[in-house]
This record gives sequence, structure tokens and C-alpha cells, in this order.
Amino acid sequence: MPAVPADPGTYYEDPAPGAGAVAPRAVAPSTAPALPLDGDWRFRLSPTAAGGGDGFERPDYDDSGWGLLPVPGHWQLHGHGSPAYTNVRYPFPVDPPHVPDENPTGEYRRVFDLPQDWPGGPDGGRTLLRFDGVDSCFRVWLNGTPLGHATGSRLAHEFEAGALLLPGRNTLAVRVHQWSAGSYLEDQDMWWLSGIFRGVTLLHRPEPALDDFFVHAGYDHTTGAGTLAVDTAGPARLSVPELGLHQVDPAGPHLLPAVEPWSAEQPRLYAATLSAGEETLQLRIGFRSIAIEDGVLRVNGRRILFRGVNRHEWHPEQGRAVDRATMLADVLLMKQHHINAVRTSHYPPHADFLDLCDEYGLWVVDECDLETHGFEPVGWRRNPADDPQWLDACLDRMRRTVERDKNHPAVLLWSLGNESGHGANLEAMAAWCHDRDPERPVHYEGDWDSRYVDVYSRMYASHAEVEAIGRRAEDPAGTPEADAHRRTLPFLLCEYAHAMGNGPGGLTEYQQLFERYERLQGGFVWEWIDHGIPRHGADGSLDYAYGGDFGEPLHDGNFIADGLLFPDRTPSPGLVEYAAVIAPVRIGAADDGLRISNLYDVSALDHLEFRWVLEQEGLPVAEGRIDLPAVPAGTSVDLPLPELPATDGESWLTVRALLAEERPWAPAGHEVGRGQLPITPAAPRRAVATAGGGSAEDLPARIRALFLDGPRLDVWRAPTDNDHGGGNRSLVHRWRALGLDRMRHRTVSRTVGPGSLLVRTRVAPAATDLALLADYRWSEEAGRLRLDLRVEPEGDWSGVPLPRLGLRLALPAAVQRVDWFGLGPGESYPDSSRAAGVGRFGSTVDALQTPYVMPQENGNRSGTRWAEFTGADGAGLRVEGAPWFAFTARRWTAEDLDAARHTSELTPGDRVVLTLDHGQQGLGTASCGPGALPQHQLTAAPVEFTLLFSTPRNRDGR
Repeated sequence: MPAVPADPGTYYEDPAPGAGAVAPRAVAPSTAPALPLDGDWRFRLSPTAAGGGDGFERPDYDDSGWGLLPVPGHWQLHGHGSPAYTNVRYPFPVDPPHVPDENPTGEYRRVFDLPQDWPGGPDGGRTLLRFDGVDSCFRVWLNGTPLGHATGSRLAHEFEAGALLLPGRNTLAVRVHQWSAGSYLEDQDMWWLSGIFRGVTLLHRPEPALDDFFVHAGYDHTTGAGTLAVDTAGPARLSVPELGLHQVDPAGPHLLPAVEPWSAEQPRLYAATLSAGEETLQLRIGFRSIAIEDGVLRVNGRRILFRGVNRHEWHPEQGRAVDRATMLADVLLMKQHHINAVRTSHYPPHADFLDLCDEYGLWVVDECDLETHGFEPVGWRRNPADDPQWLDACLDRMRRTVERDKNHPAVLLWSLGNESGHGANLEAMAAWCHDRDPERPVHYEGDWDSRYVDVYSRMYASHAEVEAIGRRAEDPAGTPEADAHRRTLPFLLCEYAHAMGNGPGGLTEYQQLFERYERLQGGFVWEWIDHGIPRHGADGSLDYAYGGDFGEPLHDGNFIADGLLFPDRTPSPGLVEYAAVIAPVRIGAADDGLRISNLYDVSALDHLEFRWVLEQEGLPVAEGRIDLPAVPAGTSVDLPLPELPATDGESWLTVRALLAEERPWAPAGHEVGRGQLPITPAAPRRAVATAGGGSAEDLPARIRALFLDGPRLDVWRAPTDNDHGGGNRSLVHRWRALGLDRMRHRTVSRTVGPGSLLVRTRVAPAATDLALLADYRWSEEAGRLRLDLRVEPEGDWSGVPLPRLGLRLALPAAVQRVDWFGLGPGESYPDSSRAAGVGRFGSTVDALQTPYVMPQENGNRSGTRWAEFTGADGAGLRVEGAPWFAFTARRWTAEDLDAARHTSELTPGDRVVLTLDHGQQGLGTASCGPGALPQHQLTAAPVEFTLLFSTPRNRDGR
């Protein structure tokens, strides 16, 4: 048992990784005894690192006055202290390795009974006490004797415990400090939460023991052969029944003439056992080879394209204490939305998650528990990544990452960490990885020169820069030698398309670049889930807290809510859009027919069936099935259109690729691709003579009968998180400076003409001579009110796009339902509409809203041909476009959305606010990344559009 000082002093401020823990190793399901120690532990919280200072570690200590705390768990989420969120800045002075005296410290006690049949004695082997995750520094005692202390919150630590175990009753005591020297290495854009948040287990290690092993399972894609060798610390026997290996020497190497390789699309695992003495381990072996050839990352000989996400561990009630059921839910959602890769930002996940990646098929970039981003605001002075006194801690974190996870076939790259600047310690970590595991490439985004890593990685590069990188024509950087070397490397965006609030936009254009240039191997959207913490109001309302909601003096607001899932794991529109963009089957038009493209890296399309439906004005008129020839990965096939009946209105052919049979991650019939082709265009709208019985003087009264107020020209939208991106350079800053949130209206003239009413207005903000001149020409057409709106900018509007351009009006609160023919069913915007299809849809007004954690513009339905807004009695308003418009319908105004900071602050008003838009500004991803591309920006320019208003027809809109 390693010697541990009885009084290590201020060990929590020691840059060293700890004392007393045994060497890191791989583990697997074992026949050796194990005793889980999870459950309710006795707990108390003290304000300083001294804790209670009263000998709490003694077995005879009276803890009856303490409370209970679940393990795994975070004490801040169970009424002890409060969560705090910062993105970059440390919530304590940057004074490494020291931390403040105000250092909340939790003390835990767990009394357990050792099973009577627990092996013991001089020949009974060892017993290890394993902690899979403790934030941020902990010291442990067993029966009053110290075992050691450790930092590295998301890393496993084991301590020799067998010599101190007693028959029957035993007492385990743990002191956990919120702040430690290790906190300087864990500034990872997440809630600062403390405690024993992963499991604690007592593990018997028999003699001889399989304390560590390393599986090497290679695949030769030219022959289909496999090579298997398993490194073990001592004699052992290996069996892989499917491959005819029975009790063989694991070292081999065993040459296997034919194996099925492992990939994210086809995650083939071979069940195996590894035995030594009385212990047998259950292994799952995946054969695959990794190589970088001609600047391209290949697996099993094939270029792969990451359709990835960054994943923090998060559960809204449990924080990072994530249970296996939640992990499985994440994996299934990823697979169902075509995601094939995960970067474990910014630390190794719970080992169970990697097991699920092995089983269901996800490429993994396994990241070390290292980030020192808080040193950037101080000029990277004393950055641990380049300070020799932190070398052992950095190497220890890398070793613990690799040794635990090295046998997972899903793990494709090792990542040194995130946003830690540059430094010799990072180079040492990379060198250690290359020596320990030469097969896997090493990743670190901060090494732009790529001197000690194997891939060129960037965050949030613009489309233009990514295209230049794809052409190997990026701007020179570093020395000529380093620059030349970097251009030979594959490129990936380890973070892009920041999924904060409404967005991200521009996904389609990124994907087009990934598919065009072989060097570009995809990327990882930031990030998987909003880290909201639920709050229940006195009225029963629910919203989600973010930075600042717990009184933190230093915080980064709702930047923690930047995921593709809402906190309750409901997919956001951003995830639905991402799934459509990265779908592995693309269906579109070819010359006089249909083109089906296979975008899988490995798989053919024989596991899919293709079904079509022809819809006229959104209603189905015919359907059928398409039989495909063989379509290998990376190829396309052109087919004639199916035989279709004639249609006399706007009609669309929708073709869907569906799972033919159930898969482990989705049922039969799950959609993996969809495409729409126009068959018959909408008939051109022809002006219809005004019906008799009315005059132009009647038009104002008819308008007032349809609307409570409005319609009037409107340009404002509740800013999105992406609109806010960029600080003083943000769109919101420019919009507010220009006054677009406070436009004023002046009626210039009203002219009654033959069968028409013309109202001319000037719409402008205060303190500027800029304006929009709007002409409303009202007339009657076939019993409907027709509005021809013409907008002309006045003054120099260059340099700033409009938020939106359209009409705002109000309908009675009794309106509760919307039916429309256009794009749907979900929201869509100029640069986020791949998931939308043309069809006929229906919804309640309330269901049209998207509950972003921070309220903002949402719920836009674009490409609308007609829409009806009705109450329970069917009364309401029908709007038709000539040809199209976009709409939102909500029970509050854009100003209400703009003012609210949480969804619970949105109170339904006495009307339904309806916007009918000619256009909206694109979303972009400027909350962290580039803004909307030029083609998706809404510039102030002369526009004309036409809307027709009437009372609703029947429910089918005819």
C-alpha cells in the first residue's frame, strides 16, 4: 500500500496530481467480487478547507446530526450552496496554485458491512477502493486511516484498501474541496458543481489478477483479415468463440483470415473472455484500423466524415451525475438524428457512455480532463500548460484518460484537452500518447501549427476560411516548415455551429464544403444539450435557470444554454435541422427523374426501403414504393419518376428513405432521409375583377372587421442569441443604435381611387433621417381584401440588415388554431430550412412557440401559401400569399419576448399577435462563430408583396 502522510497539509493547493492512488488501468466486467457503495451518505458542508475539524474520519464519530446526500450527486443540487456558471473566467483569483480561504468543503461518511464471503487473508488478493469522479479534490480515510488524496475530477482513482478492511462493519470518510489546485485545470465552460458525482466501488483483486490489459484489434481492408493481440501484465488465456479462439495466449498475434470490422455505421463487436486464475473478464472486441494517408483520416481504408456533436455530461436535476438510462437516451437520440461522432467535451465521460458508443456505433474523440481557459484574460501568464510544476498533473490526467479508455473501439482520437493555450506540458502529453498508443491520432485545437498533433483542428472558422483550408490554400501561419506540415494534415472543426437559442444557421453550407473537399472531415456542433437547471414558480410554472440566477457575482448568463436539446432532452429545431442536413441519404432531382445519393461512409442502402407520396395542395393523391439497385457508400443512382397521376394544383412528390427492419437504435420505418420534388407548379395568380355591391369607401370598415389593430409595417424581432453575438459589433447593438426597436409611424396621405384605397406612410426611428416609405393599396378581389404593399427605403441603409420586414396585426384572443399550406411542420428561417417540407399542417397557437431557455424570436413558418387562424367556432382570418409569406402567431409581442429573460415571464395577453412577413434576417451562429451568410441577410431594398384576407373556409382550406 503506498505510503500516505498522516497530515499532508494544504494538499489541495499542491500542483501534483495527488498521493496514494495506484496506477491507472483499464477495467471490464469481472467475475471478481465488487461492492457498490453508492446511495445515501452522511454529509455536512463547511465554509473552509478545514471542514469540521473534529475528527470526522474516526469510526466512532457521531454523525447522527448530519444530513443525507446521494452519491453520486452534487451537493449544490441538494440544498448545500448554489451552482455557479462561468465560461472562461475563474470564479476565484488567478493565483496558481492557491485558492481562497473561502473554500466550501463537504465531508462524507459511509458505514458499510463487508460481505462475509469477501476474500481476505494473505492469499486472498488485494482490494481497491475506486472513485470514478470527485469534483475537485478529495482525501479519503478507511476506518480512520488515510488512503490518499487526488485531483482530476472526471478521472478514476483507486486506492489500496485491503489491509485496512475489517470483518463486518467498516467506515469510509471522504473530504471534498470545491476549490483546489486542480480547479485551475478544469475551467471547462460548465456549472461549477462539487462532490462525489460518479460511483464508488470496492473491488476485489484476486491473485493472479488481470489488473490491466490492452486490446489491439487491427483490420486489413484489402484482405478482410484481422489481427488480434492483447497485452496483459501476466499470464492469461483468451477466448473469442466466434473466431475459433479458445484459451489461447492473448499476446498472439492471432492472424484471422476474415473478420467483420467495427465502424460507427456497423458496430460489430466480438464477445471475448480474458482469464487469469480465478478471474474472468468479459470483453467486447472491435476490429478496425486508423490511418492518415495523403492528408486524409481513414478508418478501415475509408475516409470518414464526422457528423458530430460536442457532449458535456448533463442532467437537469442531477447535473453531471448522469445515470446509464440517460446516457442511453442520448445515444439513441444521436443515432436517430444521424449523428455519428461525439467529442467528449472537455473531459472523459462516464465509462458507461463509451460502452454505449461501442455498442450502438459512434466515433469518439476522447478528451482529457484539461482546460485552463481562465488564463487567457491575464495574458496566459503562469499558464499550467507551460509551467514545469504542473507537468506531472498534466501527464497524470492524460494517462488516466488513455489507460481507462484504450480498449474502446469507438475511441478514434485522443484529445489533449481544450483551450489551454500552448506549452511544453501539452507537447509532453502528446509525446506520451504517441508512445503509449501509436495507432490513434492525437488532437488538440490550440496547436494551430499542428507541430505535436496529427490533425489540424479549429473552432468556429467561417465558411470562407473552411473552404480555403479545404483547398489547402489557407493563410500561412507559423514557420514555413510548420505551415507546410500543417497543410498535409486532415482538417476538422472540433466546434462549429454554436447551437445557442434559435439556430444555428448556415449548416447546409458547411456540409456542402465537407462533402466537396476530401481534406475537410466534418465537425462537431457545439453542443448537445442546454445546461438548464429547473425552477418551479409558486404558480406551478417551470423554467430553467442559467448563469446569474443563483446570485453569482461573476457569471456568463445563458451562454450555458447552447445545446441541440432543451434541458428536458426535447430535440430543439436546431437538432431537427442538423439531422436533415447530415442525413446519410439525399434525395433530389436528376435530369427528368430522381437522384438518390448514398452519403454513408461504409454502408450500402439495402437496409432501407423507399416510399413516395404525391400531394396536391398538401393532400395525398397517390403513393407507392421505389425499388433500388445496389447503391454502395459514396455513390448515387438516377431513376425515372414513378408513374404519377395528373394534378391540377400545386403538387409535390415526397420520397422518404426508411429503415426496412428494426435496428437497435430505432424501429422499422424510422426515417433516415427525405426529399421533395415539385411536380406541378401553383397556377399563376390572376387579378379578378372586384365584385359589385361595395365601394372603396367601405374598405376601412371591412379592414377593421378583420383585425383588432393593424396591419402596419414592422421591422423588429425579439433578438436571438445569435443576433446578440459579437458584443458592440453585434446585430442587436447596431439595430438598437439605429432605432429599429422604436420605429414611429406617420400617415402621409390617404387616397380613394376607383375600387381601391391607397394609404401612404413613413416609418422611421427617432434621431435619424432614415425611413421606410410604405404604400398600402387596398382593393377587393373575389370577395377578399387584397393588400399590395410597396416598401421603399429612404436614406443610406447600407451596412446593416433589417431584423425582418413585414406586417404586424392583432387577432382576438379566442383564436387558438392555425392551419396552413407551406413549409413545416416546424419553424424555419432563411438559413435554417432544410428540415422543412412543403405540406399542409395544423397546430394550436401555443404549440407554435419554441420555448428557448432565453425567450427570443421563434416559431416562424416560411413559404406559406395560405394560412387560417381560427377559434373554436371556426371564425377567424384567412391569409393568402401571392405567392408566399412567412408568419408567426403568438400571445405576446416581440417586445414582450425581448424583455423576458425566462419563459415563465411570458404572460398571454388579450390578443394574438400575428406577423406576416416578406422576409427575415438569417440566423447565423454569431453567438460564437460567424453571422448569417450574405445570401441570407435581409437588406433594406425596394420590395413589393401581396396578401389577400378573408374569413376562413372549411377545415381543408379549400
